[in-house]
Amino acid sequence: MRCFFMSEEELGKKDDDHKPVNSAGLRRSTSWQPSRVPPRRSLKRVGLVFAVAVFVYLFVHNIPVLGPNDRMRRPTYPSSQGHPSSRPNQPSPDIAMYPPDPAAHAQAQAQAQAQTQTLALNTLERNFNGPIKFLNLATSLQAIANTRGSQENNRNVVFAAANLKSAATLLPMACQMGTELKNYVHFALLGRSSISMEQLWEVNGIDKSCIVIFHDARPDYTGISTDGRMEKSVFRGFHHLQVYMHPQAIIIDASNDDEAFFTRGIKQHVKISKTTLIELPRLASKSLSWITRLDSAALRMWNKIKIDISIQATPKSSGSLIRLLRSLSAADYTSSAIPHITIELPHHIDAYTKNFLDSFAWPPSYIPNPRNERFISLRHRISQRKFTEEEISTRFLESFWPTQPQQSHVLVLSPHTEVAPQFFNYLKYLLLEYRYSAAAEFHNWGRHLFGISLEQPLVTLDGEHPFSPPLFRNPEDINGEIGGTPNPFLWQAPTSNAVLLLGEKWMELHDFVSRTMQAKENFDVMPTTASEKVISKQHPSWLEHALRLARIRGYWFLYPGKEVAEHLAMVHGELYNIPEEYAGSKASIPDNAGDAEIEKIKQKVRSAPETQLSPLSLLNTVPNNGYLWPLSALPLTAWEGVEVDSRDFRAHANEFELLFKGTVGGCDLETGKGQKGYETASTQDLFCNVP
Repeated sequence: MRCFFMSEEELGKKDDDHKPVNSAGLRRSTSWQPSRVPPRRSLKRVGLVFAVAVFVYLFVHNIPVLGPNDRMRRPTYPSSQGHPSSRPNQPSPDIAMYPPDPAAHAQAQAQAQAQTQTLALNTLERNFNGPIKFLNLATSLQAIANTRGSQENNRNVVFAAANLKSAATLLPMACQMGTELKNYVHFALLGRSSISMEQLWEVNGIDKSCIVIFHDARPDYTGISTDGRMEKSVFRGFHHLQVYMHPQAIIIDASNDDEAFFTRGIKQHVKISKTTLIELPRLASKSLSWITRLDSAALRMWNKIKIDISIQATPKSSGSLIRLLRSLSAADYTSSAIPHITIELPHHIDAYTKNFLDSFAWPPSYIPNPRNERFISLRHRISQRKFTEEEISTRFLESFWPTQPQQSHVLVLSPHTEVAPQFFNYLKYLLLEYRYSAAAEFHNWGRHLFGISLEQPLVTLDGEHPFSPPLFRNPEDINGEIGGTPNPFLWQAPTSNAVLLLGEKWMELHDFVSRTMQAKENFDVMPTTASEKVISKQHPSWLEHALRLARIRGYWFLYPGKEVAEHLAMVHGELYNIPEEYAGSKASIPDNAGDAEIEKIKQKVRSAPETQLSPLSLLNTVPNNGYLWPLSALPLTAWEGVEVDSRDFRAHANEFELLFKGTVGGCDLETGKGQKGYETASTQDLFCNVP
């Protein structure tokens, strides 16, 4: 260190130069005297210490938290020693989280008005761009430790607004979600408003019954801050919320009522944090009120799931196809990204259908589409010959492939179906609850859920017997006093008119058909287990494979029940045509059926009762006031149409699986030789004679 502080001319000297010299002419001092430091060396020391101090101060003050981004500097909170804040309308820390008692509203409002007069700011000149401090945020964030906000997966959901009009839109939904007790619901207020939290509660009628945790995330000097500073404050405010809360979803008002800087700041945060951002459209309190019934795990998947639509157009069905497309255009898609439509067209297309498809706009005009993209694909068949059942099934399964099996699904619609405006919201509501919610993950409901139907068949799959959906029995009604009521139920039988098939099950069905076709080459006569036709020929051929897979795996489909289906989809029978692979065939169920019996089947379909679709809200459509019963509480029906117990259902599935493995799969059931292990979205464990 000595050499470090030496002057330049001393650096070249030897240590001997600094030793005391014993000379006769020199006398040692009899008393001790401190050596004096040359002035030049003192200045260097002072300058060096000052430079180090400045460097340390700047480094600590600007140290980044998640990277070099200036918006991510460390939080700045007021002192915890009780020093008063210079910001007007600051609520007391001990009441910053929950609404006060109604009796205290008047006193709190008077105090807030008095505080407002303590600082007069020129709000006309918004040119302040100084350091950002959140004077009221520390107390509420430090008080939510019991919500497990430090963990990546938790139950926190936050509503956020910067504009008071947007806050008034979101607060009722936040309070409703809080009463469900599925999530820790938070509300964060940002923006320029100087209103106190007590005034916000009073204006919006918020009292103790609203189970919401409030956060005042407004910075200091909002009245004179530039838009850039406010945008940065939104970004940093949500960064602090992310650190303490890790919200599974952020819900905002996207009806253009909120501030532009708020939207920019929150989207910058979401881009970095990857948090789910749910942007509610105008009138979302009516069309998307069901969002308050979902838990945080389901809301986290809001933007991740993708639904495509597949339509298999049949010859001479132009009128039905046009009606279906028009009903799709009139539906509400504000809850999700616009679905992609794939239409499989036959070889012969009439001129009217061609002209309609040329002018058909998808997505609809009311949906923003700045890039003018077309989310529709038309596939026109080349061959003019009649396709076999196997070829039709293959072509159908090749029309879609999920990019992400756990998140990508397909809605299959027949041309003679018409959908209601709220059908898409219904599908998303049930999909989020029964596939992605915490209860669905815990009970593994997705393991057996094959699909979700929009329509309710009134006959069994063989087309011969009427089908009456089973009645729901409330699990809490132990004595049976309430009795059975119409409600959604589980049925092993698939449908082809309007059904959502889960991506993983679609891949498994694709693999099952492929391996079955390959195993067929090993037999001169295919075993009845894989060749027996139990479904009427008024249904497409691929449905036979879907039923066979459902019987082997013990899968089921969720049906809405007759009363709910009347508000979701309607299957028209007046223009019904037998599927293309059976067109011209004189066989329906029995092989020796004649023209009279085929016409009888057509008349049976055409005479099915039809009702006008009703534009009810989703929560008014679903029984039990919009609450969804657990799948385990719903009645279960075997594919024949008979209600069964869950244990008998599994026993029948295990029995049929062993039968299929032994007869079609070529497996040795006694030794298990050659059998493969089970894999998701694969049927390799069912076939021992197929590589």
